[in-house]
Amino acid sequence: MRIARRDCLAGLVALTLSAGLGPASAEDEFKMGLLVPGSVAEEGWNRIAYEALKRVEKELDAKISYVELHENPAAFETAFRDYASQGYKVVLGHGFQFQDAALTVAQEYPDTIFLISSSYIHEGNVIGLNTDSSQPFYLMGVITAKLGARAGLVGGMEIPPIKQSFEGFINGMKSVDPDLPISQIYINSFTDATAAKEAALSMMAQGAQIVVPNANAAGLGTIQAAREAGPDVQTFSVYSDYTDVAPQNILGTYVADYGQGIVRIVSQIKDGSFVAESNIEFGLNDPDVMKFSFNDKATNAVPEDIRNYVEEVRTKIAAGEIQTRER
Repeated sequence: MRIARRDCLAGLVALTLSAGLGPASAEDEFKMGLLVPGSVAEEGWNRIAYEALKRVEKELDAKISYVELHENPAAFETAFRDYASQGYKVVLGHGFQFQDAALTVAQEYPDTIFLISSSYIHEGNVIGLNTDSSQPFYLMGVITAKLGARAGLVGGMEIPPIKQSFEGFINGMKSVDPDLPISQIYINSFTDATAAKEAALSMMAQGAQIVVPNANAAGLGTIQAAREAGPDVQTFSVYSDYTDVAPQNILGTYVADYGQGIVRIVSQIKDGSFVAESNIEFGLNDPDVMKFSFNDKATNAVPEDIRNYVEEVRTKIAAGEIQTRER
């Protein structure tokens, strides 16, 4: 097994690869490590975590490090253990798939806090950080139904955070029109953009007019499919802003400023004020973290009356008056 340690974005500067995580630093240095399931050089989910890590470095004067890993639970455990053994105070596993490995390693290192993205775990020093994407996806579903469109959803893996986001989308559509058809396909990959594109094209052939990805870097394939289909097929940009890829087709963009939330939590860990009685969840009531915006340049941009309705729905979700998924 080889774990690649990278200090900068791939492709932007020269990279140094090593078999381990390097020598430990001074004991009084605050250190944070990151595990990502893929490359941080790609726009999307992994880049969000990398940018959050860089903010921790800059704003909290922390020593940082990260590793890029494929879907290998044994590698997850090794990386967690390497970081914890070197005195890293915080290690973030960026994805639900890191949860089991963290639970295994955390018992050996009670002084390290293991944060797990897209997780509801709260067990000792393993704490889930969940961005409730069912909420912005609910808004996308409302928009889709208000436009009277048939929908297609392209997921990476059939795991809880993606299923819950799609649950939000479906509930949003049904709140407007319960009879509009919705199809779903999981491509079992977070990197295969070709598979996502083929899935989107398949759903378009069956009548889907709005196709929505939640598949990390692979989701770009869905957006490419919408662009190639012409301006009458729409989509949404998820996690990163892909508007430049398909400016005529993207109706709106959901961006999670995960860095803001991570800095907030890690700052509390560093100064000793952090207390977590449950997992930590960010939602539309955290406007500094969760952002949804419309694309005015889309050929069939969302009309003003629908935007006003969506804003009313957003306010109710943030206030807890609308539940976007089952709890």
